[in-house]
This record gives sequence, C-alpha cells and structure tokens, in this order.
Amino acid sequence: MFKSNLKELQLSFNEFHNAEDGDMPEYGDYCLLELKDGRYTAGQWYPKDYKTKKAEGYFGRGTADSVDVSEVSKWHALGRYDLTNCLEDEKVTQINLGPEEEGIYSVKLGNFKLVRGGSLPKEEQFCLLIMKDGRLATGRWNSYSKPNDGCFIYASALASHSKKETWAWTALSSDEIFEREEKSERERLHEEEINKNPSTDPVKYKYGTDIDEYYKKALEKLRKKYPWATLAQMKKKQAYDILPLHGQYVFGQDDGVIWRSRVIREWTEGSTADEFIDFLYKYTEETVRNSNPDQKFKYGMDIEVYLEKAFENVKKDYRWFEKKMIRKDWKYAIKQINGDWEFVREYKKDSDYVYDCESADRFIENVEHDYQSAALAANKVVAEYAPPFGSVDLNGWYLEK
Repeated sequence: MFKSNLKELQLSFNEFHNAEDGDMPEYGDYCLLELKDGRYTAGQWYPKDYKTKKAEGYFGRGTADSVDVSEVSKWHALGRYDLTNCLEDEKVTQINLGPEEEGIYSVKLGNFKLVRGGSLPKEEQFCLLIMKDGRLATGRWNSYSKPNDGCFIYASALASHSKKETWAWTALSSDEIFEREEKSERERLHEEEINKNPSTDPVKYKYGTDIDEYYKKALEKLRKKYPWATLAQMKKKQAYDILPLHGQYVFGQDDGVIWRSRVIREWTEGSTADEFIDFLYKYTEETVRNSNPDQKFKYGMDIEVYLEKAFENVKKDYRWFEKKMIRKDWKYAIKQINGDWEFVREYKKDSDYVYDCESADRFIENVEHDYQSAALAANKVVAEYAPPFGSVDLNGWYLEK
C-alpha cells in the first residue's frame, strides 16, 4: 500500500487550460474544473458537437448533475496521471501534475484523508480521489443504509467509485447540491431536538397519548354492527399512532425513513379526539367487515379440508392431476398473524405469505391457481409454441405463446 504522508501531501495541478480560449478536452475526458466564481469541482466533458472542439457543452458530474461550460474558467485533465511511484515513497510530500514552471498557472490541493481510516465525506460532498491503483478520480459521496459505507458517484446512470477502490479523498468546493443536503441535515437535527419533549393538545388527546385507547373506543362502535371485530383486524390496514412531529404530538402514520428523514403522515381531517375516533371507525370498517370468521373459516380451522376441496375442484378439469404433483415447498396453514387468524403459505421462518381474502371460497380459489400450474407442469402432453416472428396482436386478441 502507498506510504506517502497524507497530512503533508499536496497535489500541484500545473496544466490548466482556459475554457474561454476554446481549448477544450477530448469528448468524455474527466477534468478538474475551476469555476468563474473561484470554486473547484470536476466533471466529464460532453461537447454540444463532439466533432469540433468548440467551448459549447457541459461537464457531467452524475445523474441530473452537471456544470455548463459557461460557468467554467479553467479545466485540468485528470485521466492520464498515475501517481503510484510517487505515493510509494514516504518522503514525497508534493506531486506535480505537469511541469512546475515559473509563471504558469497552478493550483495545489491537499488535506487528504484515508478512506480505510473511517474518515468519510459528508453526504453529497464532491471530492477529489486518489484511487488504490494510483489514478486520480472525483465523485459525490453517497452513503448506504449500512453505517460507514457508500460510494462516490461520478457520472450518469449512477456510475460510481466504490469505497474499496479508493485510497484517499479531499473535499472540493461546496455547491448547491451539498448545501441543500447540509440545510436538510440541520433541519433533521432540529426536528430531532424539538421532538424530544413534544407538547400535547389537551382537546385532541383528552384520552391520553396511548393510541390503543382511541382504537378501543372505535372498536366499541364497530362491534355494534360487526360483533366479531377485534383490534387486530382494525390494524391490518396501516395503523395510526400518536407521534412527535414539529415539537408536538400528532395522530399520524409512520412511513419509515426515506432519504435519511423519518416521514410522518399527519391526520388532518379534524381537531378533536372524538373526531379522530369517528375517523378510525370509517378507516377500518371495510377491513373488519371482510374479516368475518364465519365466512372466512366456514369449513373450520383444519387447513386440510380447504386443500382437499381445492384438489377436487382442479381434478374435475385436469383429470391427470395427482397430489404427488404438488410442489413440496407449497405448505399452507391457518396461523395467527399479529393477533388474527389468517390463511398463509409458509416459506422460510418469519416470511409467510398471508392471503388477503375475506372468505373461505376465495382462499380455495387461490390454492386452485397453484394446483392448476402444478398440473400443467406435470403434463408431458402440454407444450409451448412461440410465434417465430414475435407476439401477435389482432383486433384485441393477443398471442405471445
């Protein structure tokens, strides 16, 4: 691995070209850029007309991320340098990219940090990179959901340099994308701080801040019409909770973390506790109505009864069908899921597929579809024919195979 002292290392860029002179890089070259406002960034050159070298076009930095040439003062090619020999010498503190001569325009960049040491850029920070193969590169840091991991995005279609490929990095100038992320991060931290001790509206939360108290009151109303109703049935549909938002408690749904921010969808259809209870009644009514156990399990709680009915129904049209043709990994069951009984197909542990069906006959139809596919797969007489010229669409009739 390279031995150069990162704390002292500086790269001197000595071969800048003036964009206003029309002296532009070759199509696709990746370059360090000095903008007219004095900031530094980088990008891949895409001329408006690749057959000429006119100063018309843009430098691409990633998907929907580019710098127009009109913003660029100077550019310096990066692709042709290999720093391997220099970086293997621990005494080297400055590396010249191009001859260092008196009177020429040069820029020195340092303050490199070792990726392996766990020092990573801030989110959306655009950086100059020294790769492990000695090349120079650049990219915008995007972290993954896994802590201390991510990649440097440098081109369209999310092309990126991985953390494993990168030896060291130094931040280039701040830009609008990074500044938006910094602002968003400040807002996230502020939201976390004010949500540590949220205020409570006494009218809206006169029954307290336990969401189950509101569900129970809605349940009492539901049972007058649907005597089989349970809390578990009500919560099959995405449940509501009492959550801190903007420094106060709200009725809302937690949609999880999206782009590093927790997304809370606040209930805004009323302002009192009783109005929210009426809303819960209407919101969960259909789910409760479709959960009538007398309809759902009208043949009892033995799954084999349902499977036998499905088998007999399929056997009528697929006369060759036998139980040995059913896939061994298709295991059906009646299980209690989140407090309510459900028809399921078992997969790996804790990953059962729950059938969303309101009646026993609907579940049997689902099993019949599985059995029909098993019957067709086992019938050696059945074959497929695909039209050699592709699919056919004639007056609404569609033939693929």
